Amino acid sequence: MDMVLWTALGVGGATVVGAAIGFIFKKISHKFSDIVLAFAAGIMLAAAILGLIIPSFDYGYELFEFTGFGETWNKLLSLALVFLGIFAGALCINLLDKLVPHLHGMVGVDIDGHCCDDKSQINKVLLFVMAIAIHNLPEGIAAGVGFGSDNTAEALMIAGGIALQNIPEGMVIIAPMLSAGIKPGRTFVCALATGLVEVVGTLLGYFAVSISSAILPFALAFAGGTMLYVVSDEMIPETHSHGSERAATYSLLVGFCVMLLMDVLLG
Repeated sequence: MDMVLWTALGVGGATVVGAAIGFIFKKISHKFSDIVLAFAAGIMLAAAILGLIIPSFDYGYELFEFTGFGETWNKLLSLALVFLGIFAGALCINLLDKLVPHLHGMVGVDIDGHCCDDKSQINKVLLFVMAIAIHNLPEGIAAGVGFGSDNTAEALMIAGGIALQNIPEGMVIIAPMLSAGIKPGRTFVCALATGLVEVVGTLLGYFAVSISSAILPFALAFAGGTMLYVVSDEMIPETHSHGSERAATYSLLVGFCVMLLMDVLLG
């Protein structure tokens, strides 16, 4: 439990670290941000596949072994459970996208702090921050669910990938808020709040699978689906919208290979 708690604080704290960097370097280039975010996307993509979806199938197969249906049916049932979990996770994030603004389609907010000059400026920026906070909840759940398996090293790698993604996320919310006239102290509190949401999500994910190991296969696939959706729908479009597509693509590949290397060495 201590490991889970420290991990939850680390995942949430990564947003605060990013916010601190945002205060120091208020004019972070799009290219640098895209490269870092793409590297994190590669880490999360590998973590979703290697640390969540494949283990989901393995645990599902063990779960259905007691049915007596035979190996082929056990595999098909396990795959069906994995598919159900993946799409349930993706639909959950999709629903959140309907309720809050799309992070890379936010009108009037730009990571360099160039916001619109109308009276709704502060509301738009705060809506942008709220969107990030809400999106952090399922990411935190994914980090917590990873600890439901017996592979602590893999769970830590999943959490590390999410934490790495939170750093540039924390960086990009600072400049728009300061530009909108929000005081630095309140800006930092808002950034801290988005990180706390991730802490809550991590603990929720951990306790959910701790209550019943029977939900572990679905929970792992669900967490993997949320991560795949975030990578495809949020991170990749964001890193490919500022003219740094080639650098972002190679950075994603490097991140994927780093995660693969860690999985092989620590697995």
